[in-house]
Amino acid sequence: MQKAKTQDQTKPASKTKKSKSKPIEEEDVREAVRRRYARLATSDSSGCCGQTQETMCNCSTLYPQAEIVNLPEEAVAVSAGCGNPTAIASLKPGMTVVDLGSGGGIDVFLSAKRVGPSGKVYGIDATPEMIYRARRTAKENSFDNVEFRLGEIEHIPLEDGVADVVISNCVINLSPDKEQVFREAFRILKPGGRIAVSDIVLLKDLPEDVRRDLKAWSECVSGAVSEEQYIGAIKKAGFDKPKVEDRVIYTHDQLVSYLQDAPIADKAAKIDLAQLVASYKITAQKPKK
Repeated sequence: MQKAKTQDQTKPASKTKKSKSKPIEEEDVREAVRRRYARLATSDSSGCCGQTQETMCNCSTLYPQAEIVNLPEEAVAVSAGCGNPTAIASLKPGMTVVDLGSGGGIDVFLSAKRVGPSGKVYGIDATPEMIYRARRTAKENSFDNVEFRLGEIEHIPLEDGVADVVISNCVINLSPDKEQVFREAFRILKPGGRIAVSDIVLLKDLPEDVRRDLKAWSECVSGAVSEEQYIGAIKKAGFDKPKVEDRVIYTHDQLVSYLQDAPIADKAAKIDLAQLVASYKITAQKPKK
């Protein structure tokens, strides 16, 4: 496990301020994320796609309805994304696709339909309960061109140069080492391959209470970084032509709704959270040589 700290979230408080707050440890972040998605995978409650209110990840605004109705309900029910990376991935029959943080498999199954029986889609997820659920869904619905593997997105369990496209949906922001994630994506891509990700990006600095809340981190908020940092991590990994394809800025009410189960929910409701974060769609390409 690499311990390089690439974000302010992982730095200890300044000694000159005599703050008693402790630095957020990488393993604490990973454990908070695993707990959240394990509960989602094994509970009867729905993820974003099962919600009716206008939240940050309501599937009715992220995916065409015609796509959702043709997917396994077991995958749709636990979707917790903030976008639709398959919409910007330009997938074609025969391609190999890797989904980082695949969860219940909604984007894996969408990709599988597009690459067809001659293609292959790998879903990578660090939560055993999600992997079990996704594998069961694939078997019960006869998706023969998909495979779900347990592993951290900072250490992808695939060989070099296997993928034509790497996608991810509201997951890289959860990682305490985003540069390492993009290095791994670069490694597993073929020359000329590309990434297509949907993710949460900061527009302004987060309030301190929100930034340090592990539940808020597992809810895809506290781990977010600025556009400059995010694009910078992509470039450092070696990618060319990073491009922001689209972004949706969230309202105060949307963000408060997303943080409703976090310990800082009451405080957050009293802070102006409008124009604070946005869902970005970003693409970039691995050089052909």
